[in-house]
Amino acid sequence: MTSGPASQDLLAGAPAVRLASDVLMPVLGLGVWRVPADETEQAVLWALEAGYRHVDTAAAYGNEKGVGRGLRASGLPREDVFVTTKLRPGRGEPRRQLEASLRNLGLDRVDLYLIHWPGRGADALWPDLERLHADGLARAVGVSNYGTDLLRRTVERAEVPPMVNQVEWHPGVWSPSALRAHRELGVVLESYSPLGHGRMLDDPVVAGIAQRLGRTPAQVLVRWCLQHGVPTIPKSRSRERIVENADVLDWALGDEDMALLDALRGG
Repeated sequence: MTSGPASQDLLAGAPAVRLASDVLMPVLGLGVWRVPADETEQAVLWALEAGYRHVDTAAAYGNEKGVGRGLRASGLPREDVFVTTKLRPGRGEPRRQLEASLRNLGLDRVDLYLIHWPGRGADALWPDLERLHADGLARAVGVSNYGTDLLRRTVERAEVPPMVNQVEWHPGVWSPSALRAHRELGVVLESYSPLGHGRMLDDPVVAGIAQRLGRTPAQVLVRWCLQHGVPTIPKSRSRERIVENADVLDWALGDEDMALLDALRGG
């Protein structure tokens, strides 16, 4: 079986990877990009009921308040759920942005705070994230949508290097060399859009593997990420799909299927 580094760590029973800050981040989370604000609370609640212990949002999504309501409605202890949000470069001082996000979420800190994209002046933002981490407002800090060269430069200049880089990652868009580079730098590569914005669900290779294994195409794609040692945050507004996407932890893709999926890169 092809797989990334195995982790024995658990957060509230959910398999997790240990970040450089010694914080545990569950390898499977719910992404809420493009989930309408009035549907977010219910989606988060369904996910937490299904066993997810990781929720990923962003200031740009406009649904942080719904995430916060879902967290509170779940009744779970705060320490049992890993919460990520992101700042928007060029939209003001990072501390004020994070404080606004914390008010929306109803939290006193987030587990992971990311620079959402490498906009103009992103280099100058990193020391601000280091201070937010030092002040305890973010247990871990990182970036999103950074290419390998920019990530390497950020790591080399940082006192506290980025702990996570969240990028689009699925069989149609992935890079073995980028994954190796992240590991060499000590940065966890995290996948968003593991379903390829839905496009990969109809790929005949993905569909054929799913049919043969009695799984859904989404489950195959999420499992592929996990077997490469890449945490991932599939998005859904449907209770059925949220539950299905979580059923990926007690089975594995074989070497031949992993190779078939790997070969879709650039196809």
